[in-house]
Amino acid sequence: MLQDIVSKVRDGERIPPADALKLYNKVDLNTLGQLANETRFRLHPEPVITYVIDRNINYTNKCISGCKFCAYFCAPDDPSGYVLSREEFEKKIRETKALGGTQVLLQGGLHPDLPLSFYEDMLAFMKEMDIHCHAFSPPEVVHFASISGLSVEEVLRRLIDAGLDSIPGGGAEILVDRVREQIAPRKATTDQWLEVMEKAHNLGLRTTATMMFGHVETVEDRIEHMQRLRELQDRTGGFTAFIPWPFQPGNTAIDVRPATGQEYLRTLAISRIFLDNFQNIQASWVTQGPKVAQISLFFGANDFGSTMIEENVVAAAGVSHRLSEAEIRRIVEGAGFTPRQRLMDYTFA
Repeated sequence: MLQDIVSKVRDGERIPPADALKLYNKVDLNTLGQLANETRFRLHPEPVITYVIDRNINYTNKCISGCKFCAYFCAPDDPSGYVLSREEFEKKIRETKALGGTQVLLQGGLHPDLPLSFYEDMLAFMKEMDIHCHAFSPPEVVHFASISGLSVEEVLRRLIDAGLDSIPGGGAEILVDRVREQIAPRKATTDQWLEVMEKAHNLGLRTTATMMFGHVETVEDRIEHMQRLRELQDRTGGFTAFIPWPFQPGNTAIDVRPATGQEYLRTLAISRIFLDNFQNIQASWVTQGPKVAQISLFFGANDFGSTMIEENVVAAAGVSHRLSEAEIRRIVEGAGFTPRQRLMDYTFA
């Protein structure tokens, strides 16, 4: 009975994947939002919405992965490809700090020719500038292991020694290999992505987790993705937050209609209900815009994400929303919440 599942959620009980699927498919949007909101306030009784001031720096767009969903990458021999110079890198970090930024989210393409020492030097330079290094998604770490001949754990230890502070959850897409083989056949597998995160957690790194949905996957795939994350979080407790965001099909090789705001809110709410061991769920204003992001604060989200001083990958797909810190605070206050700047680990800045 559907009402039995609703009662379990309201009582704070863990639900299995089959129940999550029924909630997604059969419960009306308003009720689903109420359940997610109740779950959020059970974990976070105070009406506080957090955000972080940071910048996404893409150190290179050259990539051998060739993911069908990516509008940003270029082939290694493409003349439009780049690798950021040390001078450009320094300028971006100085600008970030001048705006009150506390961290840099560092990601790039899977460049075939850059050695592991390149990434170690980049981290060491960032640490000299006294900023949190939230860097290198699991597919990048797997790539570094491949080009260096080292194990994932050895790569992580070297990156930590160089200055790595935490790992972003990018490259997860959907953690179902049948889906990954369709959209990113040359990228890390589900098990490889999870292995990087588990080893990182065991070495003391905190990480985030993401899910890019609304392309070739099913709702069942989305819930399987969440199940794999929930199982890993049970073992390690190393994830700080979950960030679901809808695929943006513009300028990509996947021809689908964009997910609607309702689909986004429904998926967000399910993630808050199902991922009962994740403290923080992040809104995606970068893909949804400020209005839907504001509504998402009543669908389970307790974090507004980053000010995104710079963002290139979603913008390359033709979607470009920009919000200043003042605008984020205004949107959060307009929804009746108190905005608070945070750090990567969700302590207040």
